[in-house]
Amino acid sequence: MIREGGLKPMDAEQLREYGHKMVDFIADYYKSIENFPVLSEVEPGYLHKLLPDSAPSHPESLQHIFDDIQTKILPGVTHWQSPNYFAYYPSNSSIAGFLGEMLSAGLNIVGFSWITSPAATELEIVVLDWLAKILNLPNEFLSAGQGGGVIQGTASEAVLVVLLAARDKVLIKVGKNALEKLVVYASDQTHSALQKACQIGGIHPENCRLLSTDASADYALSPAVLGEAISNDVANDLIPFMLCATVGTTSSTAVDPLPALGKIAKSHGMWFHIDAAYAGSACICPEYRHYINGVEEADSFNMNAHKWLLTNFDCSALWIKDRSALIQSLSTNPEFLKNKASQANLVVDFKDWQIPLGRRFRSLKLWMVLRLYGLENLQGYIRNHIKLAKHFEELVSQDPRFEVVTPRKFSLVCFRLLPHNDEACASKLNHDLLDIVNSTGKVYISHTVLSGKYVLRFAVGAPLTEERHVNAAWDVLQEKASTLLGSM
Repeated sequence: MIREGGLKPMDAEQLREYGHKMVDFIADYYKSIENFPVLSEVEPGYLHKLLPDSAPSHPESLQHIFDDIQTKILPGVTHWQSPNYFAYYPSNSSIAGFLGEMLSAGLNIVGFSWITSPAATELEIVVLDWLAKILNLPNEFLSAGQGGGVIQGTASEAVLVVLLAARDKVLIKVGKNALEKLVVYASDQTHSALQKACQIGGIHPENCRLLSTDASADYALSPAVLGEAISNDVANDLIPFMLCATVGTTSSTAVDPLPALGKIAKSHGMWFHIDAAYAGSACICPEYRHYINGVEEADSFNMNAHKWLLTNFDCSALWIKDRSALIQSLSTNPEFLKNKASQANLVVDFKDWQIPLGRRFRSLKLWMVLRLYGLENLQGYIRNHIKLAKHFEELVSQDPRFEVVTPRKFSLVCFRLLPHNDEACASKLNHDLLDIVNSTGKVYISHTVLSGKYVLRFAVGAPLTEERHVNAAWDVLQEKASTLLGSM
């Protein structure tokens, strides 16, 4: 709608009117979210058939756009916030996170340096210090010392920037021509983001060591296997420079033995990074904090508040002990960005801690979540999801047709339907079960492969999930398993 006098894209009264309507629309969506099939049922290319070939020349009404969202966009949405969503890992939404996102969009600053919005930089520093203290991270990760925290978009960005910092730190010592000799270590359960970071950072693919794990250690990285790999590489004149450990792997929530791995990394002068993207949130509870024991030896630590801490995507918290290592790798200082505060080294400019220049006011979301909910409520929220996962694990254990594949640590259960004395058909059986269950629209789960076994994953973590949703999902799984087994 164009008001008299031409386009007024941020007219306060129109914002008030339209904003109320949008909030009502979103609230109604959440009220009816259980009515949607969790996994979108559209075919590839569906939207091209429903929308015009070109943008409108004249304005359309907001109601017309709402109608299109309802009839054309929502059918193509997989509903991550549905209480029946149990796939991958959660991507939490909350009223507090939503309000912070709304305020960020309203202020719409581009906070690449302190001067471009001092509050954006300083709130990020304060809030990440808060969260570091909640996690009981070592003081070296706090902003008062040589380190500090920064919000990245995702854990993929976090591992990339620390890999670049680690790479440049070692190349200063051994010379730039040694790039082809640099070696990164991690388990074969480590997120594929590490491999992408190696590709971007110029680390040769054959020098990205993804070391084998197995069920005997619950798929955690063996210090002995790591030590042997490092010794072999050193003997071949290669340079070990980075170790990436995981707390809560994507496939099965495996937890690497941080204290032992940290000692090995330290003895070889390697950068030690900890990826706790999913399980880091659980460590705000004292009874789960032990999973990150050994973080004292780490150079960097990452967790995603947008996964399981009620902070809307994107908000990936990265802490580093030596911020100068990041800045040395990522800093640029063109004339058009120079200013007194930066030149005098009085401030932090987060543009030098990340890949892009521009950055959003993401700390508002985390600030709102921590203030509106408080630590005790957030701990209760995590504990409830873990309790629900334990309940699901017990349901699986009580049905002899199924097995729990790996011990549950947090809110993920890895399980599978057992074949009739024929291991060869197990993968197809579970693949078929996954497809049939997801096609009902009543539940959405995902899968992985562990030791060659096709395994189903049931991750509890959506904000609206209650015990009745877990029970209903199990009912669907049992029913479809009976159908499948009966047809064999």
